[in-house]
Amino acid sequence: MLRLARLLAALALLLSVSAARAADIVPGLIYAVGQKFDKSFNEGAFAGAERFRQATGTPVLEFQPQSPAQFEQAVSALARRGATDIVVIGFYYATPLNDLAPKFPKLRFTIVDAVVDRPNVQSITFKEQEGAFLVGVLAAHASKTGTLGFVGALDIPLIRRFITGYEQGAKHARADARLLVNFVGTTPAAFTDPTTGAEVAKSQFERGADVLFAGAGVSNFGVFAAAKEAGRLAIGVDSNQNHLYPGTILTSMLKRTDLAVERAFLGGRDGTWRPGVRALGLKEGGVDYAVDEHNRPLLTPAMLDAAEAARRAIVDGALVVTDGTGAP
Repeated sequence: MLRLARLLAALALLLSVSAARAADIVPGLIYAVGQKFDKSFNEGAFAGAERFRQATGTPVLEFQPQSPAQFEQAVSALARRGATDIVVIGFYYATPLNDLAPKFPKLRFTIVDAVVDRPNVQSITFKEQEGAFLVGVLAAHASKTGTLGFVGALDIPLIRRFITGYEQGAKHARADARLLVNFVGTTPAAFTDPTTGAEVAKSQFERGADVLFAGAGVSNFGVFAAAKEAGRLAIGVDSNQNHLYPGTILTSMLKRTDLAVERAFLGGRDGTWRPGVRALGLKEGGVDYAVDEHNRPLLTPAMLDAAEAARRAIVDGALVVTDGTGAP
């Protein structure tokens, strides 16, 4: 009986410590500008926050800015509500976070898709080029013309990593592959302009492209609609977008924003959060491509074998995918 009592007392202590630890963190999430349920980047972030909530019982505070200029307002609002850990979604928040982080030294910030060198900031980036390489292999095998397209939101280093990896993967699978590249706009508004996205896609189809990789946020919806109308193929990005146009979307390159958000909050809760830079690629499970009932008929065994062979080579280090700067 004494042993049982001690065991129960130890269990009660463990549960109380766990509860206290969970109570210590008040997580907050600042979305990228645009729609929260965008079937893309923001929705992935929401999914990660929701998994954290379900696993720990800790609700996540949210702020959805209408423009990047609202970033300071967002941080101040979450801080007033008691936030201890704030995850920031979007590269364009890097400069304001760099300026603002010292004003909130007790807050733990995690920014996704940018690097901010502050003692209370963790920066999570992705090796987009590795995931893009795999969908480039699939696109080259699926193409009948040998001409592929990429429709990006705007011309920035982040988008260039997708382009560089996509082209390397296509040429790895098919030496004569040709890539057309165009952008929707020149400001962050380009991520939410499906009308222009459709126009850019149509222009690439007219020039012979028959598989387009869409890396343009909500503007992807216009690319997908144009591909459906033209009887061509498109590739989604960030989240699994295969279900939006079954039979038209060849695959989606997954960029696991959900994992970035979930791990940041868990790290804050468990005491393992650290500042610095973390880069997530194929080896870390940060990027991938999606196969499900909506696109499986489009992917032959030979195509999947080629993509999986490339995956193994990249993870093992036998195949190095550069990011456009000459660095792996």
